[in-house]
Amino acid sequence: MSSDPEKPPVTGPLDVERLCWRCDPGLFGFETTEELEDLGEVIGQERALEAIRFAAGMARPGYNLFALGPEGSGRHTVVRHFLDRAARERAVPDDWCYLSNFKAPRAPLALRLAAGRGRGFRSDMARFVDDLREALRAAFESDEHRTRRQVIEDELKERQEQALAEVEGEAKARGIALLRTPMGFAFAPVSDGTVVTPEVFQQFPKAEQQRIGQEIEALQKRLQQALQQSPLWMTETRDKLRQLNTETATFAVGHLIEAVRGRYQDVPEILDYLEEVKADVVENVEAIVAAPERAVAAGPGQGGGPGGAPGGGLAGAPAGLGAQSDLEDGHPLKRRYRVNLIIDNSALAHGPVVYDDDPTYDRLVGRIEHRAEMGALLTDFHMIRPGSVHRANGGYLILDAQKLLTRPMAWDALKRVLRAEEIRIQPPGQAMGLFGTTTLEPEPIPLDVKVVLIGDRRLYYLLSGLDPDFPRLFKVAADFEERIERSEDNSRLYARLIATLARRESLRPLDRGAVARALQYSARLAGDAERLSTSLESVADLLREADYWAGQEGRARITEADVERTIEAQIDRLDRVRDQVQEQMVRGTVAIATEGAAAGQVNGLSVLQLGGFAFGRPSRITARIRLGRGEVIDIEREVELGGPLHSKGVLILSGYLSAHYASERPLSLSASLVFEQSYGGIDGDSASSAELYALLSAIAEVPIKQGFAVTGSVNQFGEVQAIGGVNEKIEGFFDLCAARGLTGEQGVLIPATNVKHLMLDRRVREAVAEGRFSVHAIATIDQGIALLTGLPAGERGPDGRFPEGSVNARVEARLLALAEARRSFAAPQRGSEP
Repeated sequence: MSSDPEKPPVTGPLDVERLCWRCDPGLFGFETTEELEDLGEVIGQERALEAIRFAAGMARPGYNLFALGPEGSGRHTVVRHFLDRAARERAVPDDWCYLSNFKAPRAPLALRLAAGRGRGFRSDMARFVDDLREALRAAFESDEHRTRRQVIEDELKERQEQALAEVEGEAKARGIALLRTPMGFAFAPVSDGTVVTPEVFQQFPKAEQQRIGQEIEALQKRLQQALQQSPLWMTETRDKLRQLNTETATFAVGHLIEAVRGRYQDVPEILDYLEEVKADVVENVEAIVAAPERAVAAGPGQGGGPGGAPGGGLAGAPAGLGAQSDLEDGHPLKRRYRVNLIIDNSALAHGPVVYDDDPTYDRLVGRIEHRAEMGALLTDFHMIRPGSVHRANGGYLILDAQKLLTRPMAWDALKRVLRAEEIRIQPPGQAMGLFGTTTLEPEPIPLDVKVVLIGDRRLYYLLSGLDPDFPRLFKVAADFEERIERSEDNSRLYARLIATLARRESLRPLDRGAVARALQYSARLAGDAERLSTSLESVADLLREADYWAGQEGRARITEADVERTIEAQIDRLDRVRDQVQEQMVRGTVAIATEGAAAGQVNGLSVLQLGGFAFGRPSRITARIRLGRGEVIDIEREVELGGPLHSKGVLILSGYLSAHYASERPLSLSASLVFEQSYGGIDGDSASSAELYALLSAIAEVPIKQGFAVTGSVNQFGEVQAIGGVNEKIEGFFDLCAARGLTGEQGVLIPATNVKHLMLDRRVREAVAEGRFSVHAIATIDQGIALLTGLPAGERGPDGRFPEGSVNARVEARLLALAEARRSFAAPQRGSEP
């Protein structure tokens, strides 16, 4: 149960009951977790849950959510659970398609359709293309079309022949023949019905030759005038043939378009699009019917127009049209009128919840792909691919904050779509303003999504402080607790949580003893006997491994022994470095005394964190003093091995000495403090009390019992304050003493405010119970120095003096002597007598 905050902390030697909270299996009214119902709620996360509910229900822009908390606290599971439930209240979002923009091919059109209709529209347009192919073939190969085409072509021939006949008749009337030669048309005189040869013509009289020459010249001009009309007639003929093709195509495509229109009378955008399709087919019918079938090689009889008509691409069906029943995606006809359905929500029953585990730029906001063809990169609207923002549109998108921030341009892309409230697909180079190849610019899609970022507190506060857009876009924070209060109700709920995890992982059931031991493990993870850890991942790992050991022993249920063995195995797998550090101390390579007494020397305690494993490491702290100007030199800081918190703790010592012993006289000593045999960085102020003990011991020349180790920070009033890692620190010194042999005179001094955090290992508790080791809680430096030296600290009496023989009296006397010595060395003032 929680301690009373108004109750003064316990001081003095601690009994075994205070060294660890022991969960009583009798608290639980079940034999195994099989009897417990699944836990449908989250324990101790009311603040975070309320934030999630608010963000999920808030429809205003900017109220996106950042779920922050420690790794393994179940943030993702809880967020996903609540968003799944919130998504059931949201309607299924619309489908989205991209269509060809016939007026601006580089800007494909976005089309919104009710969920499920996108797939139908895509099928309808695919069927339209197939039917159009057949309809065009039938229309252009029909007798009516052939007849009308033949009439138009015959009309051109008749006009040409009539013009030539008129010239030929006029020439004949003048006695001149119109000859058709491989080189073109020519005129020649006629005599007695026979064309005169050049040799005979030369024998004609000069006047006759001159007359015939003039006649031929006039006829040539007349022929030239007739031939000049031919291009105009051919243009008229082509226009007529084109009009014929337009009428034929309009007739062929009209009923197909109407068939599709009939199913989408309620969608004006589709009706407009179909009209554009119809106009495009009619406008480009010649190119469409002339397009080659890529998948089929032309076979016999497929080299020209139907029926061998000349210029088959103009008025007949194209070569190969109709040669196979299905068109490939690469066919120009199908790609031009096909629908690119990028979001198909037909399978959804409610709003989507999407988790993107790799939020790169392309995967987040979509991309435009390219295909290599003949050494060039080509693309079209069919190669537009959606991103996770598209898939989550109308629902919720969950992203890992750290992954998002480490993917190039992804964070800026997400902010851009959230600010604009629309999804615009563009290549990364274009988004950066860099020059790139010509590409598509698809029409943007309106955005309606709630984004949830999951990350640790460090990322949240960094983004809040460094990115001005972040507070505007992520207005809601769900802060997950690392620990929850250990109460009887919460302990029972935790037991149900363990039962739920066991069933979810298909593990053996746990008996009451195993559940009780798992709760103790959770309290140790929390580093507090009055709290339980919310690290569900760690608890789940514990259960899985305990299930393994239970299986090795052939048990049908997990027992306390299996949980205990799991904890020991987890430590054993990770404590190689700890064993090496301890071995160096036991062998004397690292000098740490655990017996005897020495002045100016004390055992401090620190914690080393290696990955997920932490252990305590004793360190020898020494102090040396001499006459000086009141300086306490931190050697660690001087050589840049000490961090700012450690340096702060050392500076506090000067304040304590000045105020406690030399408030009316100058502090006239120079002291140096150091962690002996420390070769790495040191930070934190948890050793400041130990450094003060070493300093007081050196000043008073009073030895400190080396069987004790000390941890705790100190303030300027001499009060010992709580520190972290108290369990690991105690166990680290205990292991060293146990390796050398426990004498009963060894122990650890901890701040009294840390007693509630104690969750010590069984081996420490057993040694304390047997009187071979001790743990002392202290609240002040005076309590600690008295225990370490075996002398009373001493309090000032009514006369303002410390009791004779006390540690404080010796410190004050030594400081007074140093002050007198310093004054005696001072130079005499100017004007004074020698």
